[in-house]
Amino acid sequence: MFEMTTDQLNEMGAFNTTVEIKQQPELWLDTLNIYKENLEAIEAFLADARAMGEGRLSVVFTGAGTSDYVGDTCAPYLRHAGDTKLYDFKSIATTDIVSAPRDFLNPDEPTVVVSFARSGNSPESLAAVQVAKTFVKNVKFINITCAPEGRLAVESEGDADQLTLLIPRANDKGFAMTGSYSCMTLLSTLIFDTASLEQKTAWVEAMAKLGEDVIAREGEIAEFLSGDFNRVTYLGSGSFGGLAQEAQLKILELAHGLVATSYDTSMGYRHGPKSFVDDKTLVFVFVNNDEYTRQYDLDILNEINGDQIAAKTIAIQQDGATKFDGASFTLAGEALPEAYLALPFVMVGQVVSLLNSVRVGNTPDTPSPSGTVNRVVKGVTIHPFEA
Repeated sequence: MFEMTTDQLNEMGAFNTTVEIKQQPELWLDTLNIYKENLEAIEAFLADARAMGEGRLSVVFTGAGTSDYVGDTCAPYLRHAGDTKLYDFKSIATTDIVSAPRDFLNPDEPTVVVSFARSGNSPESLAAVQVAKTFVKNVKFINITCAPEGRLAVESEGDADQLTLLIPRANDKGFAMTGSYSCMTLLSTLIFDTASLEQKTAWVEAMAKLGEDVIAREGEIAEFLSGDFNRVTYLGSGSFGGLAQEAQLKILELAHGLVATSYDTSMGYRHGPKSFVDDKTLVFVFVNNDEYTRQYDLDILNEINGDQIAAKTIAIQQDGATKFDGASFTLAGEALPEAYLALPFVMVGQVVSLLNSVRVGNTPDTPSPSGTVNRVVKGVTIHPFEA
């Protein structure tokens, strides 16, 4: 796909999605520069936010769908790599905040809501801000969005309680969120990771090289999809649990439900969901670089592979002597922390989804022929909320 001409990709209805997957390593370097350019404003805003009250500041990562999985990917990492004396990191979907705010927000807890939104026009994205303003006594907002013209960005202008950070080149034109997911994950991680700027820069540069490697090895990924299968499952631990959910959603979206999907944590999969696996199932496991956590990823890989219940069992991993020695897609290089490694890993999942979409005869850029699922969600009623 990545070697095809523009005309060939347009004929397949795959131009936007293919280009947007491929350009992510370049976008990550852009995102690093956006972080550096806004670093002074970010630090000043967070200092003001911490002044809202005593104790730790609640940081709520929020979004809907893929934007929700941004928080699910970066929050677990930040609970040990962020400044946990200052911040309490949580990931809560906008759909939960809007529909049941009393179940998910504490009105007496000073809070920064970090909103993730590709377009900034989804009803839940806008409503979550209003509900949090109504319900939480001391609250500020960091809006990370890809659309300068979107309502989330436009309506925050001039509001001292809102800081909007834009990643405009990551505003995917295709149906599925690809670069928008990875860039929003990266920017939020950079904001709260306590590592030095020099270290963050090195990690992002290493990520970009791994992402380029994924693109160059499309043929290896295509081999995983050879043969007869109609189910795909993704597993992972820690941050890779959120990553697994995002990877399975890409399969579901781009194949318009023609291939069944599931996801879980590596340990959680045994508790019922493993019954999903049959001889027409591809099982992908994202292998964590943390020495302790990795043991559980390897356990489920060896278990499913040894039971011979799946069509294929595949590890997505970085190289090392203790990793899975069965079928794998292995990236080279110095071991990256999970929130950074998640992004070249998700590119593997995105390529799987792109190739599978074409395999089942779908058009990746417009995968929902009936229009029942849209790039920006429609048909949502936002009901009035009073604290």
